[in-house]
Amino acid sequence: MKPGYKQTEMGVIAKEWEVRFLPEVLRFRGGKAHEQHVSENGRYVCVNSKFISTDGKVRKYSTANFCAAKTGDILMVMSDLPNGRALAKAYLVEANDIYAVNQRICALTVYRDCPEYFFYVLNRHPYFLKFDDGVSQTHLLNHVFLKCPIPVPPRVAEQRAIATALSDVDALLGALDRLIAKKRDLKQAAMQQLLTGKTRLPGFHGEWVVKRLDEIALLYQSVTISANHFTESGYPVYGANGVVGFYHSPNHRTWQVTVTCRGSTCGTVNRTVDECWITGNAMVLSCDHNRSMDKGFFYFLMLGQNLTDCITGTGQPQIVRSPLAAFRVRLPPLPEQTAIAEVLSGMDAELAALERRGEKTRALKQGIMQELLTGRTRLV
Repeated sequence: MKPGYKQTEMGVIAKEWEVRFLPEVLRFRGGKAHEQHVSENGRYVCVNSKFISTDGKVRKYSTANFCAAKTGDILMVMSDLPNGRALAKAYLVEANDIYAVNQRICALTVYRDCPEYFFYVLNRHPYFLKFDDGVSQTHLLNHVFLKCPIPVPPRVAEQRAIATALSDVDALLGALDRLIAKKRDLKQAAMQQLLTGKTRLPGFHGEWVVKRLDEIALLYQSVTISANHFTESGYPVYGANGVVGFYHSPNHRTWQVTVTCRGSTCGTVNRTVDECWITGNAMVLSCDHNRSMDKGFFYFLMLGQNLTDCITGTGQPQIVRSPLAAFRVRLPPLPEQTAIAEVLSGMDAELAALERRGEKTRALKQGIMQELLTGRTRLV
């Protein structure tokens, strides 16, 4: 152990820091029932688990407020489904007289320290998450909060410095998320224009033709593999909703376009990796044989289609070959297909790069939190 640090029940922390129990530094209040007062005309935001899990984006309103949150309060979800992402998720209140704290949400008020610091400490705190058994719905009872350990720097200035550093990382992540959302919207708009011929790329003026899917692609379902035949590693197995496992050999050597043909996501279009196994829960649409069809364009074309009319069955929704084979699409000449595919692929590459940057920044934030919330790295 490095000089200046000590071993505690929370692990190694700075020697001058303390481990305090939650009631020593924060006042606990349980939320009250507001369901009977929920109204679109309500003046208060009714804070429930959906509100907190979406960082305040999904809101309901209440005409009454039986548990008012104040600026600096930390609101936390006390109940969630097994393995849910909302349990112990926190929200830091930024203004008075706006939020009505609903039942199964608690309000934590800092006595004298920095609220922002304790927000970062308590948000999805491992102590609370250990009560999730992964089987039944988790309810954090009031007495559970009595024994929650918290690392506390003795100086408020250090607490503020830590909170500011983490807030700066959150601001960067927020900017990245907004940029990614903007790029997605731009790509969607480009698809709507380019894949319908409403906007033509420079130099292209030829007529588009209408074709049935079975005129441009092979449609078929592969053999389904039972889950007990999956291997620990190997080639990804694609089912109705993406990768479901791995298998020792592939049944496709090049990437393919697939359509989910069963279940609630029936009609969803996906793209596989080069070498994989595609099961019978997904219809394969292969145009590898078609020299007058750009494969990349075909993927984007199908991605932009509404296949609702191809769905049959009054029970479980499904897509069979016949209606999908008869589905009609409009195609430009091959050179224009290739040009459109290059534009949209470039947008995809830009989005993927931004998403990777976001993932790396989130991983970096976790590392920074480990350093700052234990005092391993000191800012003041």
